[in-house]
Amino acid sequence: MIDLALLRTPEGIELVKASEIRRGNKTDRVDAVASLIEKRTKVRYELDQLNKQLNALTREGAKYFKSKEVMEGKEELLKRISKTKEEQAACASKLSALEAETNSLSGGIGNLLDSNVVTSDNEDKNPVIFLQDLKRKEFSPVVFLPFDKVLERLGATDTERGAKISGHRGYFLKDSGLILAQSLIRYGMDFLRKREYCLIQTPYMMNKEVMKKTAQLSDFDDQLYKIEGANEAYLIATSEQPISALHSDEWLRDAELPIKYGGYSTCFRKEAGAHGKDNRGIFRVHQFEKIEQFIITAPEESPSEFLAMVERSKDFYDSLELGFRVVSIVSGALNDAAAIKYDLEAFFPATQRYRELVSCSNCTDYQSRDLNIRFGFVDGNESSKKYVHMLNGTLCAVQRTLCCLLENYQTEGGVMVPSVLVPYVGEDFLPYINV
Repeated sequence: MIDLALLRTPEGIELVKASEIRRGNKTDRVDAVASLIEKRTKVRYELDQLNKQLNALTREGAKYFKSKEVMEGKEELLKRISKTKEEQAACASKLSALEAETNSLSGGIGNLLDSNVVTSDNEDKNPVIFLQDLKRKEFSPVVFLPFDKVLERLGATDTERGAKISGHRGYFLKDSGLILAQSLIRYGMDFLRKREYCLIQTPYMMNKEVMKKTAQLSDFDDQLYKIEGANEAYLIATSEQPISALHSDEWLRDAELPIKYGGYSTCFRKEAGAHGKDNRGIFRVHQFEKIEQFIITAPEESPSEFLAMVERSKDFYDSLELGFRVVSIVSGALNDAAAIKYDLEAFFPATQRYRELVSCSNCTDYQSRDLNIRFGFVDGNESSKKYVHMLNGTLCAVQRTLCCLLENYQTEGGVMVPSVLVPYVGEDFLPYINV
């Protein structure tokens, strides 16, 4: 969630409203939360006063109970103590309800947008901030086949039987397809480890209460698979989700930052909003593997860490010798947590299109507030809390990257293996077996 302290002043309220308008959102939620915060402040003051009254009455009552003599006014004092306790309990209950309503409603307010984000609701207006020209190779065919046809010729997938077994977008990855996918995973993890990332494999399931603190509420219906049972849980859509909660309710030391994780996991997505899109091949599927960058850092370092994270993704795809561009996502297309997001889109020669392989986001302290991840000197003063900034970025969405490699590295008789993957594959050429 956003810093609710912003909604205690007119200037802060206007700042949040301006950000929401840029996102294409209405501002009535901001006004509602600001009103709740004002009510909450008054009720908290009332509760503080009742606590003081009760403490004073209790001290006064102690005199009666210590004395063996029957003192005038004892019964009246006991009645006052009892009444104050009732008022205190009612006030505490009212405050608890206000806090719950405030937290629930504020969760729908997006992060404050970075000033560099372009204001628009049209993704066609995403500005291109970097272009890596396509390196056309000597072995390229006269006509490029789309990746699903290359997969068929390699005998690398079986989508027909996959759909029969697991439903729409189901697939089996076979032989050269599996070998190439595993080589991307191994190379990606080695790539991050050399850059001082701590490699981590995450759980595939998360408890609902934890997932609520890191996933956007709309994702619960559109993206996440629910696991029925005594303990309500969800399958993860990305390793970002469990990694973001890894240090929940912890107070990190300055010297520990930045913390850089290279997350690996299988990911599960319903793709409810993608009906009819990318039905062929394995570009958009319900189950896939992904290597994720996740960085926890101090607020003043997060802009530079964000750009460094994007550079590492660029270096990865440059090492695979793929053409790509980096675009900055416009305000109306950003998810609630992201203050700024860059996508890396690789070139697919068969369709002459750039398609998203990577998303890198700076979520600032939006997630860390919900997850209660702080840093710095522990002094017990709530007003001095400092929340870490959290950044995430794809390094390699394996199935999508595999599709891009096959389309770019195809020849008349098979597929060349990128030079950086040869040590993992064990050969530099994969011949077609179905022509």
